[in-house]
Amino acid sequence: MAVTLKEVAERAGVSRSAVSRTFTDGASVSDAMRRKVEKAARELGYSPNALASSLTTGRTKLIGLVSNNFHNPIFLEVFDLFTRGLQDRGLRPLLVNLSDETEPDASVRMLRQYSVDGVIVASSTLPPGFARAFRDAGVPVVHAFGRYSSSPEVHVVGIDNREAGRLAARTLVERGYTHVGFLGGPESSTSTQDRYTGFMTEMSAHPNIKVTYSFAKAYSFDAGRDEMLRLLQDAPAQAYFGGDDVMSIGALSAISDSGLNCPADVGIIGLNDMEMARWNNINLTTIHQPIRQIVTSSIELMAATLADPERFPEARIFSCAVVERGTLRPAPKA
Repeated sequence: MAVTLKEVAERAGVSRSAVSRTFTDGASVSDAMRRKVEKAARELGYSPNALASSLTTGRTKLIGLVSNNFHNPIFLEVFDLFTRGLQDRGLRPLLVNLSDETEPDASVRMLRQYSVDGVIVASSTLPPGFARAFRDAGVPVVHAFGRYSSSPEVHVVGIDNREAGRLAARTLVERGYTHVGFLGGPESSTSTQDRYTGFMTEMSAHPNIKVTYSFAKAYSFDAGRDEMLRLLQDAPAQAYFGGDDVMSIGALSAISDSGLNCPADVGIIGLNDMEMARWNNINLTTIHQPIRQIVTSSIELMAATLADPERFPEARIFSCAVVERGTLRPAPKA
């Protein structure tokens, strides 16, 4: 049977409230008392009951970690970083799949049932209304991989997707392509919209280069492959900016299965720099999104907001950079 708080108190020769204070963050207890209680707890193998502690403090230390991109392998990396980072701070992640969720109010009701202390929305495709709904319900929220704004309504951490689109366009121009394409994710996604806007804005400065665009059904391998197979049936561009790495890897599969070579026949540049992009059999040229820094910064903002719920909304935006591999023709020598 589990060792009780009463048994620890008896072993240590102190009151039960002294034991409770010892294992309650921020509670007042002397160093001598703490050492005595912790020694008794070790000898008995006692572990504090988190649920009981939450009833005393009013804090569950549960952080809702919500996303709708569970089919995308990059989120295995993202969730690993988030769960370990939250646990290192004494917080407990509650993973929530919103893939079939369309109404933010339903998500708010569900997470409030679990009495979460805060919510991290880890998605670039969920509408901004989801994060705002948590804020409006009085739940501290951080939108990781959210849409950049100079005057954010909630805490946002991520990249400027318009600048990422411009960077992709500049890269293709520098490689000397005369026909380039934008192969985006779902057209309704704000990340797709911003990457498309940045890409097309940059290309507008090069009227001599032909530009085409299309959108896949999802940020997924199958969607990227299917859309590229469709594009290859006509007159494909010489190179494409893929909506993200997993879509771009699907496009590479379509190019190979069509008997074409990448980058000799069709070039690809992705976005994210996920682990798979570095594999030798993929070797994807891509735009690096600093995922580790975004996750770390999101957790820092969540911890700061828990300490100060009135903290003014902040946008932390990280820069991107091209990672050279093998799916674009090399840049011409100066």
